[in-house]
Amino acid sequence: MSISVVCVLAILLARKNKINEILSALVALSAYISVVPQSVSTVVEGTQHLASGLPVASMNASGLFIGMILTIVVVEGFGRLCQYDKLKIKMPPQVPPAISNSFNVLIPVAIMLFAIAILGRVFVLVSGSYINDFVYRVLQTPMEIFLQTSVGTIGLAIFSQLFWAVGIHGGLVISPLRSPIMAAALADNVAAIEAGLAPANAITMSTWRAFINIGGAGLVFSLVLALFIASKKEDQRAIAKLGLIPSIFSISEPVSFGLPLVLNPIYAIPFVFSAGVSSIITLAGFAVGFVTPNVVDVPYGLPIIVNAFLGWGINGVILQIIVIGAGVLTYLPFVLLANRVKGNSSNT
Repeated sequence: MSISVVCVLAILLARKNKINEILSALVALSAYISVVPQSVSTVVEGTQHLASGLPVASMNASGLFIGMILTIVVVEGFGRLCQYDKLKIKMPPQVPPAISNSFNVLIPVAIMLFAIAILGRVFVLVSGSYINDFVYRVLQTPMEIFLQTSVGTIGLAIFSQLFWAVGIHGGLVISPLRSPIMAAALADNVAAIEAGLAPANAITMSTWRAFINIGGAGLVFSLVLALFIASKKEDQRAIAKLGLIPSIFSISEPVSFGLPLVLNPIYAIPFVFSAGVSSIITLAGFAVGFVTPNVVDVPYGLPIIVNAFLGWGINGVILQIIVIGAGVLTYLPFVLLANRVKGNSSNT
C-alpha cells in the first residue's frame, strides 16, 4: 500500500505542477526506499541472517504517513530545482530532445536523492530507528487508536463540519489527517481476517461515507427529506428537489451552497452537530455488535443503501436508515423555525 500510494501521489502532484510524472514517481519512490530499512532478518537453521530487501513494514500501511509526507516534499522540491537553469546540463542543439531533457534533470534528481538519503541516515544514527518506524510508533499508531474512540470520531466529524459551516470544504481540510489513518485501519482489518482474527477498527473511510456523512457532509440527505416533509418555503423546496439525486450519491454541494447551509445562522447548528449525532449512533451500532468492522473498501459515489449493503449487508442498511431518520429529526425543528423567518433562504 505505501509503495503504490507514493507512486500515485507523486504522479498527481507532478501533473498539478506540470512536471514529468513518471520521473517524479521514480524519484519519490527512490527517496522513500532510501530512508526505510533495506534488509530483512531471516532465520535459517537456527541462525539469524540479514538479506537485502524491503521488510513488509516498509511497504504496508505502517509506512503511509511518512510515505505521503516524503512524497510531497520530494516532488515539490524536485519541481523547484528543475526551474533553475544553472542546474541544467546543457547539451548541443543536435542532441534529440528526449536525451537532452534527461540530462537536464540529472542534477536535480541527484540533489534530492542525496539530500533525502543523508537525512534518513542521520536520523537512524541519532534516533536508533528508521524514520518510518519512528513516525508509525510516535504519531500514526496513537492517532489510529484515538480515531477509533468515540471522542476521536465525534470530534473529527464536528471539526470537519465547522469548516463547512463557514464555507471551507471540511473534508479536504481533514483529509491529510483522516485518509492515511483510515486507510491503515482498513488494512489492519484485512490483515486480521487473513490471520484468522476478528477485525477491530470500526472507523474506516467506508464507515465515514456510509454512516457518518450520509448524502454528503452534514447528513444532507436527511435535510433534503426534512425539507420535503416540513418546509413551506418554495425556494428551499426547490433546492431540495435539485439536491435530492446528488445527495443520494453523497454530493452535498448543491444543498450546502444553494440553500445555503454555509454562513446560515439557522441551519448552521444542525449542519455542524448532525455529524456528531450520526457518529454516536454509528459507534453504538458497532459497540452492540449489530454491525462489525468492514474489510471491503466501499468506493465513493455509490448510492445510499447500496454502499451500506456492500460493506455490511442488511444490518448495514438498517443502521443507515436509522441514522437517516435521526438526521431528519435533528433537522426538522430548524426547518420549522426557518418557515417562520421572512424572506428567502439566503436571508435566514
